[in-house]
Amino acid sequence: VQLQASGGGLVQDGGSLRLSCVASGGTVSRACMGWFRQAPGKEREFVAAISWTGGTAYSADSVKGRFTVSRDNAKTTVYLQMNSLKPEDTAVYYCVLRQSAIYYWGPGTQVTVSS
Repeated sequence: VQLQASGGGLVQDGGSLRLSCVASGGTVSRACMGWFRQAPGKEREFVAAISWTGGTAYSADSVKGRFTVSRDNAKTTVYLQMNSLKPEDTAVYYCVLRQSAIYYWGPGTQVTVSS
């Protein structure tokens, strides 16, 4: 399974971005999908995730109320709607898919929030 994310870019403090990540090249079945991020000089951290059915979503405390994770009906695309962005949200955002205890990672997309 390959993952390809898009939607990153440069935005001002308080702005919004929507990230998308498409899974392809294999069978996606009963897989959770989500997002991590890594800021310069920091460890990679969990941002948000959504269950296979889309019925359960999880997010880090730092993004609660600002970021929303969702997935499409085909369950091969996951989205991250990011509102009220802050400079501390600046990072490379990685899409991740977990299936049968195997984690697949995308190459990452840069999000930069200017103050």
